[in-house]
Amino acid sequence: MEKNNNIRILEIIDSHGWCGTKEQTYLLTKKLSKYFHVELALAYDHKEMIQRLEGKVPLKFYEIDNGSKRRFNIKNYLRLYKIIKEGNYNIVIANSSWAFNYLRVVYPFLKEKPKIVAMRRSGYIPSPISKHLKYSIADKIVVVSKDVTEELKENNFYPEKLVTIESGIDLSRFKPLSIYRKQVRKELGLKDDEKVFINVANWQPWRKGQDILLKAFRDLNCDKCKLILVGNNTNGEESRKMIRELGLEDKVLTLGFRSDVDKLLQGVDFFVMASNSEGIAGALLQAMASGKVVLSTLAGGIGEYLKEGYNGFAVSVGDQKGLTEKMKIMLFLSEDEYKKISEKAVETAKEYSFDKTTEKWVKLIKDLVGC
Repeated sequence: MEKNNNIRILEIIDSHGWCGTKEQTYLLTKKLSKYFHVELALAYDHKEMIQRLEGKVPLKFYEIDNGSKRRFNIKNYLRLYKIIKEGNYNIVIANSSWAFNYLRVVYPFLKEKPKIVAMRRSGYIPSPISKHLKYSIADKIVVVSKDVTEELKENNFYPEKLVTIESGIDLSRFKPLSIYRKQVRKELGLKDDEKVFINVANWQPWRKGQDILLKAFRDLNCDKCKLILVGNNTNGEESRKMIRELGLEDKVLTLGFRSDVDKLLQGVDFFVMASNSEGIAGALLQAMASGKVVLSTLAGGIGEYLKEGYNGFAVSVGDQKGLTEKMKIMLFLSEDEYKKISEKAVETAKEYSFDKTTEKWVKLIKDLVGC
């Protein structure tokens, strides 16, 4: 498909740091820019996004992110208003809830109104006020998994506006590459005979369930097992305190944010996740694409692709005992059993290539602009 610069798109993301939402925004912006004129509105100090996209797509800065105070900074809204007013965009995509909050405030003041696309990354149902005052302006609401779409439909959340476009992963980065195993283990001080689990998620126990995971790992009581936590604030005081209280100081490594998750995955044996809420769980799919045997709670849309004993292992949300039991099973897999599950995991992850995600987005955009 030849690039159509007459279709102008503005992607909006808020705050800084990195997470699944930021990863998806980066990939979507990068991929769509091959088909349309795409610009990204973001916070001034979003170093990770700037590093990845500067010089590749036009970046428009609107937000000073000073935590919760940002919502009261009228200049954030005025800057976004000016960007949209002057940009002559056909479509504006709000990639996060807070990005949509900004957009909702400036929208009534726009004389020329672009088509609006909102994102829903979980089945959480907003309050009636948020539903009607906020999502009523969206022309389409993109949902990242079929299960979450059905949950939203069951709650009569604008079923006529819902479009399922599964989050995708970058298969050029995430694939089995055993050459990094020794390098990663040497860097982290891991012994060859240790069995290593990894969890990739920002430190948010209320959502990502690291408290449940740590307790389940403690109950595993494995002398030659280690657990690695990767993500923003996993090396912060709150996480370190919890680890100390559970007596796991010598068994849990906290790495904080890392940009080399693809390589870290190659140095471990298993991926484990205890989330209470998810959309499609990109980190889990990345681990599967990397050939790891995985274990996860069936939050959000995970059950669409993670099949117990076939391409990984699964437990119900909040099942601490079940996590421990499944980790024990994983430890005693034979080499052939591990290989079989690993190969099925890789095959499954290929169905979530971001190229397929892009195809669905391109169709949605063309439908919205009528071409």
